[in-house]
Amino acid sequence: MTGVVFGCIVPHPPLIVPDIGKGQERTISSTIQALERLAALLEEQKPQTVLVISPHGRSFSAAMGILTAPSSSGDLSNWGSLSPGLKFTNDLDMVRLIQEETQHAGIPLQSIGEKRYELDHGVMVPFHFLAKSIKDAMLVPITFCWLSPTTHFDFGKAIQRAAKRSGRRVAIIASGDLSHRLTPQAPAGYDPAGKIFDERLITAIRNMDTGTILGFDPDFVEHAGECGYRSIVILLGALEGLKAKSEILAYEGPFGVGYLTAAFSVPSNDAPHPLVRLAKDTVETYITSGKTPRITHTTPEMKGRAGVFVCIKKHGNLRGCIGTFEPTTPSIAAETVRNAIAAATQDPRFPPVSTNELPELEYSVDVLTRPVPIDDPYKLDPKKDGLIVQSGHRRGLLLPDLEGVDTVQQQIEICCAKAGIDPSEPLKFYTFRVKRYQ
Repeated sequence: MTGVVFGCIVPHPPLIVPDIGKGQERTISSTIQALERLAALLEEQKPQTVLVISPHGRSFSAAMGILTAPSSSGDLSNWGSLSPGLKFTNDLDMVRLIQEETQHAGIPLQSIGEKRYELDHGVMVPFHFLAKSIKDAMLVPITFCWLSPTTHFDFGKAIQRAAKRSGRRVAIIASGDLSHRLTPQAPAGYDPAGKIFDERLITAIRNMDTGTILGFDPDFVEHAGECGYRSIVILLGALEGLKAKSEILAYEGPFGVGYLTAAFSVPSNDAPHPLVRLAKDTVETYITSGKTPRITHTTPEMKGRAGVFVCIKKHGNLRGCIGTFEPTTPSIAAETVRNAIAAATQDPRFPPVSTNELPELEYSVDVLTRPVPIDDPYKLDPKKDGLIVQSGHRRGLLLPDLEGVDTVQQQIEICCAKAGIDPSEPLKFYTFRVKRYQ
C-alpha cells in the first residue's frame, strides 16, 4: 500500500525531554508512554516519507508553508538540552507533487526555506521519541496559516492526492498542544472554554467526526488558546475518505496545557474492486492504443445487468462522468467498459483524456438499482438516494452522496438544469440507490 498509511497527533512540551524537564517530565508520564507506543506504531508502518506539521515553524498569514530546501536539521539546545541534533533529507519529489495539487486546488502555498531550515521545538520535542522510528525516511516540514479551517482541510486533501501520486508510503505527524488555558496557573491564563474545547475535540476525534471539528466557532477556538487545531484539521483532510480509525493514546493537562497523543490507522486498499480495476484498465488501454480491452475476469456481480456510472477525477476534481440508469449491454462488466470509455472521451464538459494524464486519474464505479417512481421526493436522503426528474421525454439524473449537494431541492434543481426542464413544468420523480466502488 502506498499513499497516506498513518497519521498521528503529538504534543510538544519541551519539559518532556529529561534533560530539560529535570524530573518534571514524570508528571506527564502518560504522555511519555503514549509517545513511546506511538513510535512503535509508526515504525510498523515503515514510512518512506514523513510530513510533519508544526505550529511553531516559519509561517505566513495567508499561505500554507512547505520546505523546498534539500534538507532540514534541528536540536533543542535553546531549551537547555544537550541531546544531539537531527538532520533529515527533504523529499523534493513529494514537495513538487504537493505544489501541483495545491495549485490545482487554488490553495496558496509558499516556501519556508530554499537553502536550509532549522526545525523548531514543535518538531524536535516529539522527535525525541519518534526519530528512531523514521530514521530511513525523508522529512517534509509543513506549516499552516490563518485562512479558514475549510482551506486547511482542503490542503490536507491535496496532500493525500500528492501522497497517492508519489507511490511512496507516507506518514503525517500533526504537532500541536490543545488548550493553554485549562487552569488559573496555565501559561496563557484561565478560560473555561479551554476544557470544553479539549473535551469536544477529543470526542470528535474518537468518533472521526470531522464535521464537528470544522464547525467549531472561531471565537470558541480563540478563547481556548490552542496551538494544534489547524495542524489537526490538515491531518484530518489528508485522511478524508481513507476509512481511518482513531485511537486516543493519552490526554492530560497537569500544567494547564492539554497534551493529546493520538494515532490514526489506515486500512490497506491495495486491491481495488474488480469493477474499478476494469474501468481503469479500460481507459488506459483505450487511450494508449485505441482498442477496447477484452473482459477476461468477472465476478458474479459483474455478470448481472444494471445501470452503471463511471466517474473519473483528476487532482480531486471531476474529469469525466458518463453512465446509464438502466442496462444497455449484456452485463455490468460490459456496461462498465462502455461507460468508462465514454467518461474518458465523450463527456461534453471536458476534452478527451490524454495519455500523459493517465497516472493522475482516479476512478469510481456506481452500480445502480432499478429506478422506481415516487410521489414525494422530499422524503429522500440526498446522501443515500439518487434522483431522476422527468418531463415528457426529457430526463435529468443525479447520483447520491455528491459533494456540495445536501438537500433534495438542490437535487431537483440540478436534475432539471441537466435536462433543460423548467421546474414549473409537470414533473415525474424516480429514485434509485447505488453501490459505489472507488
